[in-house]
Amino acid sequence: MVGGVIARQEVVLPPRRLELDTWPRWAQANLKRTDALVVESTSNAWDFYDQVAPLVGQAVVANPRLVKLIASARVKTDKVDTLALAKLLAANLIPEVWVPPIEVREARGLLAHRRRLVHNRTMVTNRLQSVLQRHNLPAPAGEPFSAANRSWWDTLPVSATEKLRVRQDLATLAHLAGQIAEMDAEVQRLSTTAPWADQATYVMQLSGFSVILTMTVLAAIGDVKRFAHAKPLVGYAGLGASVHDSGQTHKNGRITKTGRRELRWALVEAAWSAVRYHPYWKAEFERLARRMPDNQAIVAI
Repeated sequence: MVGGVIARQEVVLPPRRLELDTWPRWAQANLKRTDALVVESTSNAWDFYDQVAPLVGQAVVANPRLVKLIASARVKTDKVDTLALAKLLAANLIPEVWVPPIEVREARGLLAHRRRLVHNRTMVTNRLQSVLQRHNLPAPAGEPFSAANRSWWDTLPVSATEKLRVRQDLATLAHLAGQIAEMDAEVQRLSTTAPWADQATYVMQLSGFSVILTMTVLAAIGDVKRFAHAKPLVGYAGLGASVHDSGQTHKNGRITKTGRRELRWALVEAAWSAVRYHPYWKAEFERLARRMPDNQAIVAI
C-alpha cells in the first residue's frame, strides 16, 4: 500500500495497492531523490528498505509499537495507516528503527534459528519425560536420551502406539542434535571473522560468556556506537526499571522487558553462569539475595 503527502500534509498520492512483483517497476518510475519514504517494520522490511533506499533522499523504517497515531486509531485500515505514516514522516515524528547491515541481519537470523532448534529439542525431551511420569518409571542411568540408552527406551512397558511416539521423538532428538551442532560450528566460525572477531574476543573475557551468548549479545546490539552511553543500551535490553515520576510520587517498578528479548535472555544467562563459577560474582549475588528475590538479584548482577 503506497500513499504520499507533501510537507503541508496535503495528500498528493492517495493510497493505492501494488502487487510486490510490480512494485520495483513502479518505484523506479515514480520515486525521486527529493522524496522521503517511511516503511512499516514487517517481516520483509529489510529487503524492502534495501530496494528503495538508493531511490530516495531519505528512507526510514518505523517502529510500529511506537507509532501512537496508528496504534490508537479507532479506524484502522491499510489506507488509513499508510497516510498516517506519511503524515508523521512529513512532521518528522516517526520513531525510527535502526537498520542493521547485512552481516548483523545474518547473525541474528542464524542465532534465532538456533534458538528455535533448541526450543524444539526442549519440547521433545519434555514429551519423553512426561512418558516416564505418566507411567511412574525411573529415568535410565546417565544421560536419559543418549544413544547408549536407546535400547532402554525400546523396552518400556507401554503400548505399541506410545512406543512408536517414543521412537520418533528419540529420532527427532538425534536429528536436532546434529543440526544444533552444525549451527554451533557456524556461530563459532562467525565469531572469528569480521566484524565480530575483535568484539567477541573482548566480550568472552567477561565471566559467564560462552561463544553462543557472546554472539547473541553482539548481534542484538549491532553497532554499539549508536548508543550514546550505557543507559540507552540497558533500556534497549529491557533491563532498566520502569519509573513513575509525577508530582510528589516517585516509584521504581519492575524491569521494562522492552527491546530485544534475546539480548535480555543472553545477559541473564551469562549472569547466572558467572554467579555459579566466579567467586566475586557469587559473593555479590549472595549479598544481593539477602534483601531481594533471586530473580531480582540476577538482574542486578
